[in-house]
Amino acid sequence: MLTLFAALPVPDAVAERLLPLQTDLKGASWREREHFHITLAYFGEISEPAAETLDDEIGEIACPQFDLEIEGVGWFGRKEPHAAFATVKRTPDLEELSRQCRKIAGRLGLDKDARPFKPHITLAYCNNTPLEAAMAWSERWQVVRAGPWTADRFHLFESIPRPGKKSVYDPVAEYPLGL
Repeated sequence: MLTLFAALPVPDAVAERLLPLQTDLKGASWREREHFHITLAYFGEISEPAAETLDDEIGEIACPQFDLEIEGVGWFGRKEPHAAFATVKRTPDLEELSRQCRKIAGRLGLDKDARPFKPHITLAYCNNTPLEAAMAWSERWQVVRAGPWTADRFHLFESIPRPGKKSVYDPVAEYPLGL
């Protein structure tokens, strides 16, 4: 079984802009730069034959290249923060690419993520982070802006667990945009 998700890569210049934000948040387990991405759709655990079908279907998505920007930060877990992130500005093309990926997941009967799409880059997972700490961190970094940059491709990633360590995200397929 493979754990797969579709995501946009984050360019080095944008990642470098986000790394300084990874400080002063109690309970934060900061993500490494190579884990930065913008999830379009989470597919869950699937068999290799299903992954091949998914790859074929996603490879048929037609979407233009589009620009992305970072505009501030936030956290998930309203009163009990469980993740801190950089907010990615919503655009119609970004929304449509995510919608197409999720539609394919539904058509193939995959473990589609039921949460609404919120474009972001996860910077940390939080453990027992006080709400006040998340609020203070967010207030400090709300002014952060990065980009714009052009999304010219997206990937199918496999999440590979490592005993006692953070998972590795391995890009197993690449799909160009704008062709």
